[in-house]
Amino acid sequence: MEDTKRLRIFSGNANPVLAKEIAAYLGLTVGDAFVGKFNNGEIQVMIDESVRGTDVFIVQPTSYPVNDNMMELLIMIDAVKRASAKNITAVIPYYAYARQDRKTRGREPISAKLMANLLTVAGATRVVTMDLHAGQIQGFFDIPVDNLPGVPTLAEYIMSLQLEDLVVVSPDLGGVSRARLFADRMHAPIAIIEKRRPAPGVAEVMNLIGNVEGKTAVIVDDIVDTAGSLTEGANALTRMGAKAVYACCTHAVLSNPAVERIEKSNITELIVTNTIPMAEGKNSPKIKVLSVAPLLGEAIIRIFGELSVSKLFDN
Repeated sequence: MEDTKRLRIFSGNANPVLAKEIAAYLGLTVGDAFVGKFNNGEIQVMIDESVRGTDVFIVQPTSYPVNDNMMELLIMIDAVKRASAKNITAVIPYYAYARQDRKTRGREPISAKLMANLLTVAGATRVVTMDLHAGQIQGFFDIPVDNLPGVPTLAEYIMSLQLEDLVVVSPDLGGVSRARLFADRMHAPIAIIEKRRPAPGVAEVMNLIGNVEGKTAVIVDDIVDTAGSLTEGANALTRMGAKAVYACCTHAVLSNPAVERIEKSNITELIVTNTIPMAEGKNSPKIKVLSVAPLLGEAIIRIFGELSVSKLFDN
């Protein structure tokens, strides 16, 4: 890539391994910066190289610990803004608070909008993220947002397994568009699980729209958190005749007891990406982690070179 002198990649503490992979893909190294804490717990950031007039990309998913990682990102943006960076792109592979994108009852916040306001006020001039829980969150920003899909990366791996009699399953009515994109790549039919949530974090499968009998089912979702909905859906698919169940999720939050549930479930393999680092103790033989560094690296190349990002997904 030409003219990389004006391009800088920085990372907070959320996922430095992914930042290094992205930098390596671009033929660069991660910028020199200290991101730590003062004795009283406040975030301390020092950018130890000149960024004047450069295009800065800060790689920082806002995963656990969510609020620490969010504050690191905001303070890093402020630091490079005050150091006269020309453009500041927040590369947020996992966007926290995205499930709080609307009011479902009175006196609730819309936290996803608050996060957008904070990023904009801090000085970000662009945001790159992946598989927003709700695509309309892009409208919460007054700056450009590139919402990259995880489907191409996940679908490529599923195709490499050469599974037969595939059916792509949306775990709920809200995920039908994602399942349709996945199914189109696989040239497979889709099915939809109809469920209800009697309480937060609790899901009950009510019905299945479509046919899975004798087929290999692939559940496609954006987030796997406690894996309650995922494993319950997988069990329901088996009861309805699926001969095998795979699952694909972009963001592996994996709050306890997710890994235990997955290992005890009838899911053959859960395929996730490294938008969130796999924490110690979260590894499992059933979980396959794919890197999104090439995808994010290509997006950065196109943004830096003022080329179309959407062309990446035209096929």
